Amino acid sequence: MTVIRLAEIRDVELSVDEVVAAVKDASAGGVAFFVGQVRDHDRAQGEEDSRAVTRLSYSAHPTAQEQLREVMEKIAADFPVRALAAVHRVGDLEIGDLAVVVAAAAPHRAEAFAACRRLIDDLKHQVPIWKHQLFADGESEWVGAC
Repeated sequence: MTVIRLAEIRDVELSVDEVVAAVKDASAGGVAFFVGQVRDHDRAQGEEDSRAVTRLSYSAHPTAQEQLREVMEKIAADFPVRALAAVHRVGDLEIGDLAVVVAAAAPHRAEAFAACRRLIDDLKHQVPIWKHQLFADGESEWVGAC
């Protein structure tokens, strides 16, 4: 059985239900999820106070999906997971839209939590997806790999 059940970068709305279905496994006693959504504020790089965000736009390198799979293969090798799933959205997103959904299913909850945490952290730091934030004051910024 394939451990990596879903690994995609998409320009359409994401579905938590699809990710839930992807990691369903009779041998998994624990399933952990992370859902990232666009919030209405953020700190600009180098600032202490948050500013109002009006929307975001995500862009991905052409190799991003391949690199996402590589990240997931490493996690599958490091943790006793039964199933992994990850989807990240690209394009223009509004406040409240889902930007990323990841999940890990494992025999026990501690393993599922650890694998899920590593999955979102490694995705954010290693997969070439960039965020362009648009602030209410008309300014914007690009944020490194997300």
